[in-house]
Order: sequence, then structure tokens, then C-alpha cells
Amino acid sequence: MTAQALTGEARRAVPPRLARWYVDHERAVLGTLVTVLFLVFWEGLSQGWWADALRPLVGPAADRLLIRPIFISSPMRIAAEAWRMFFITGEIWSDLRYSAMEYALGLGLAIAVGMPLGLAAGWYRHLSYAVEPFLSAFNATPQIALLPLMIIWVGLGLATKVLIIFLLAVLPIAISAQAAVRTTDARLLKVAHSFGASEAHLFRTIILPSAVPYLLAGLRLAVGRAMIGIVVGEIFGSAIGIGAMINRSGLRFATDKVFVGVLVIAVTGMLLAELVRQIERRVEAWRPPV
Repeated sequence: MTAQALTGEARRAVPPRLARWYVDHERAVLGTLVTVLFLVFWEGLSQGWWADALRPLVGPAADRLLIRPIFISSPMRIAAEAWRMFFITGEIWSDLRYSAMEYALGLGLAIAVGMPLGLAAGWYRHLSYAVEPFLSAFNATPQIALLPLMIIWVGLGLATKVLIIFLLAVLPIAISAQAAVRTTDARLLKVAHSFGASEAHLFRTIILPSAVPYLLAGLRLAVGRAMIGIVVGEIFGSAIGIGAMINRSGLRFATDKVFVGVLVIAVTGMLLAELVRQIERRVEAWRPPV
């Protein structure tokens, strides 16, 4: 029997309902499976499972598969530390509130500035010529390099963190908005012009609906870059916040706390990006065909 026939029989052996469920949830199933395998492998490295299993075969060389918790911790230790910080001492909540306030202010300001600026630059040719050198220059320059100047300008308070988050998030939003206007179907604009549509009517009924998917794609990028801004801003100049907590814990070799802070930022960023992705799927029908 050929391999192709065996594959066909295996597919027919799977119940149709189970197969449909897997197809509908394939992304979640595969992602969860790989994550669990990675965590088991990591826990085995810290607990010495793999070193003990291979020691009879390779001798002392198996000890290279054993890692010390002080350097990289372990999933179980991180989970225990997260439970303590969230539900026993509650020490992480004040850091979360402060970082969330910075994030909301910085990202909100980036949206408020980046979207109108990008849309206007894409619609008005002369404005595009005026702002493109600045957008290109800031996009090519690591905004983190400007952090010492920001500290000199506005000090070490909340404004510095909000400013670095704003600078990191505004560029993908503005560039995506500018590109969105330029990808609008010119035939639609010509038809609307032929019927005497005003610029405001064109912008409201054609430009904005066409730009929404691209705006959301830029926002998804900005969500992740704003998370970077939180950590960088707080590590260099803050006594409170998730980034500051990561910095303090690293200096004390408290790797469990470091990983708790990193996971909080990673999970929050993933959830926000997924939220934007779900909104993006709702407007997928507006995206021009490629």
C-alpha cells in the first residue's frame, strides 16, 4: 500500500467533527502544543531531568544540560513567584497601574498625532513633501538614542516615559496612514470627482474606509513598540513600573521576578495585538485586492 493511500485512510479515520474542530482551532492548538513542549523542556533543564537521563550514556558531559535557576529560573519557580506577587503580597499591582497609565497616555497621544498626520500627508502632496524627510529620519534613527536628551528636557518624571512611548509608536501609525491613502483606488476617486463630490465627502466616504485596514496594521505594530518604550523608559529613569521592577530584580539576581515582569509585558502585548487583529479581520472586506 502506498504512502498516499495510508494518508487517505488516516484522514478518513478521523471523525469529521473532530477534523472540523481542529481546522477551526489549528492556530491555537499548534501554538499551545509548542508552548507546552518548550516549557517542559525548559523545566527539565532546570530540574536536571535530561542530564539524569543522559548521564549513563555520555557520563559527566550530561551536566552541560543542567542550568542553575539563579541564571535562568524555571517555569514552576516563575509561576510560584507570579502567584505570590499577584495574589499574596500584591506588590506588582502598583507597578502595573503606573506602567498602564504611561502606556495609555503615550499610545493615545501617538494615535491622536500619527493618524491625522499620516492621512493628511498622504492626501496633500505638499504636506507629504514637507514631512517625509522627518518621518524617514526618525524611522531610521533609534528613538532610544534620544532618551538622554529627553531626560535633560523634561526630567525623570512621567513625561519622559510618555514621550519615549509616543516616539516609538507614532512612526508606524503615521507611515501606515500615509501609505493607506496612497493605495486608494484612483478609479473610485475619479468617479466621485465626476459626480461633483467635495474633498470632505471623498475623504469621509472613500479614503477613510479604504485606509482602515492599513491603519489597524500600523496600530498593531505600534502596540509592540510602545511596550518596548515602557521597559526602556522605566529602566533608565524610574523607581516604579514594570520596567523598573525588572531592572531592580536583575540587579539582585532575582531571575524569577525578572521573568514575571517580562511575561506580563509579553502577554499584555500579545493580547492587545490580538485584539487589534480581531478588529482588522472584521474590516478585512474593505482591503483592496492584491
